[in-house]
Amino acid sequence: MSAMGHRGGFTLVEVLVALAIFALTAVVLGSAYLNVLNSYEVVTRTAQISEDAAFARQLVLTEPDREKLELGGDFEGAGGRQVNWDAEIESTTMADLFGVTFTCTITEPGRPESEKFTQKFTLLRPTWSIDPAERSKLKEETRTRILEIQGRLAK
Repeated sequence: MSAMGHRGGFTLVEVLVALAIFALTAVVLGSAYLNVLNSYEVVTRTAQISEDAAFARQLVLTEPDREKLELGGDFEGAGGRQVNWDAEIESTTMADLFGVTFTCTITEPGRPESEKFTQKFTLLRPTWSIDPAERSKLKEETRTRILEIQGRLAK
């Protein structure tokens, strides 16, 4: 035994400090782990919702019938999600060119709020033009604007 009487164990204060550090570390690591799990769930859910919205948008882009498109539609996505979409179609100042406002609402079972997406895009659809006289007039106006821009026609 040494002259100072040194014992071989830890004091109560040292043990309590070590336990406090261990508990704090366990809480921080547990919280970080839960954040990682939540992030994986959000990324997976977002990818699935994006796929449903992309499918609905593809239905709009490939539908040749304007009247059918304006009625909208719905389908059941993966995981029981209900997908509703509609399209507002507006004529533009150019013949056969239409502005489309696409709205997609995705309702997921067990979630109180729906996800809603709205996109605007322009489609070239010669079959949607209703009045041949109006179509010819718009074509002529577009031709005139192009010639003015090119400087071949005086304003």
